[in-house]
Amino acid sequence: MNNFLFVAAENDGIPKCKAGGMGDVVRDVPRQISERGDKAHIIVPSYSRLHQNGTLRTLLNFKLRGVTYTAELYEVIPKKEFANIHHYVIHHPEIEAGGIAHIYHDDPTEPFYTDFIKYVIFCTAVAEAIKKECFGKLDVVHIHDWHTSLLLFLRAFHPGYRNLNQMRFVYTIHNLAIQGIRPFDGNYASVKNWFPEIDLDYKVLMDYRYQDCINLMAIGIRLADAVHTVSPSYKEDILHPSSPPEFIGGEGLEKDLQDADNEGRLFGILNGSNYQNIREAEKGNLYRNTITAIFQWLQEESKKYKSDFLAHTGEKIVKFLTEPPAFVCSSVARLTEQKFYFFKRSPEVMIAILEKLSKVNGILLILGTGDPGYEKLFREISYSHKNFIFVNGQSEDVIDSIYLESDLYFMPSLFEPCGISQMLAMRNGHPCLVHHTGGLKDTVEHLRTGFIFDGDTYDQKMRNMESAFDLVLDVFLNDKQTWEKIENNAKEMRFTWKKSVDEYYTQLYSIST
Repeated sequence: MNNFLFVAAENDGIPKCKAGGMGDVVRDVPRQISERGDKAHIIVPSYSRLHQNGTLRTLLNFKLRGVTYTAELYEVIPKKEFANIHHYVIHHPEIEAGGIAHIYHDDPTEPFYTDFIKYVIFCTAVAEAIKKECFGKLDVVHIHDWHTSLLLFLRAFHPGYRNLNQMRFVYTIHNLAIQGIRPFDGNYASVKNWFPEIDLDYKVLMDYRYQDCINLMAIGIRLADAVHTVSPSYKEDILHPSSPPEFIGGEGLEKDLQDADNEGRLFGILNGSNYQNIREAEKGNLYRNTITAIFQWLQEESKKYKSDFLAHTGEKIVKFLTEPPAFVCSSVARLTEQKFYFFKRSPEVMIAILEKLSKVNGILLILGTGDPGYEKLFREISYSHKNFIFVNGQSEDVIDSIYLESDLYFMPSLFEPCGISQMLAMRNGHPCLVHHTGGLKDTVEHLRTGFIFDGDTYDQKMRNMESAFDLVLDVFLNDKQTWEKIENNAKEMRFTWKKSVDEYYTQLYSIST
């Protein structure tokens, strides 16, 4: 039996520990490992809340900043029980909940300041737990994004954790754009402050652009035994320099990625989608569920600042209970540059799409929270366009209903490492309109399972986005046979975790299946 440890910032296998697609991956891959008869442990930070109904397993003592820290290791109850899977959280008072999904902090004046501190404590506690064999003897440690790459720093440079060299470390890149860059010295959230006893190899650790800083994303790429991107096309994209906004590639790390590729350490394997143990949703409840969620949010103190807008959204939705729209175009995403850059830079294109929808009694429904600038833009457009429904919150019931009841799923992502939303929409038989980038290239085929727009320049992309939307509405209204064929093709697509994890075993884990 092979023994795995997954270390991540998110795990949707336990309640209230998801902000994005990473949570889905960390939930689903261990379930595949369990089906093969192997053992998987998953560990995430507690964020001062996830340990509360857990069982204390042990105390972990380790040195940081020249003083002894004590963290608590809890085993917690998952959403669903699977054989040979154990879920854990690390609790320490300084590992606090952030404002983003109660996980990440947003430090606009000094990026990564707070998150660096809490993930330093978390990773060092995990290294100590591995050293104490809290998970037994491990074969593979699978870490995710910059939040956990500090384990590779400890393996390479900390004399107390040389035992980490006895296991294979796999590093998955979910979002290359977020790199965890912090100073080497001269700051509370700096490497030297937390590890004063370690001699630093600045060449191995530094960011190319800010050479007085560590780049934790780069550490993962440089020091892991295997590096993994979550789609084959994204792997090819990031080997080339970025040229925004026309092309998002290696984001300054293309040389490290090229080196990893030349060394046979870089692999592009498409994420899977969950087709079993799906959270059940009932059709016909989209507007009812949305109104219920809005009433709940209106009672939360943290949402008082946008209570007027939530009431405005609820008022718009009430009429759909008796007079539903004829066409629902939807999108569910964190409000970030990655997901909605095109709308922020060219709101006139978004408004043109709303006008096209209004002519066919259609709506655009976007659910999400995130960057205040994007929230403000979408609130303003909602006030001035009655067929734009901006659901400015997070609700699993509403999200399930959106995936179940939309006619078209819209993903105008600037870049997309893989994307899971298009898979979830297709699982329910809904065509997607997507930008031809990253994992969207690997999952959506034009006029077969959905619709695609692209262009050599930004202006071309915007014109082609509008043209693609015209095509969508034309097919929907005037060619029902083709529309139904696209729906059926989308529903028949299967991006299974079994296929993906087969490749994980042979390529990432070096385990024969």
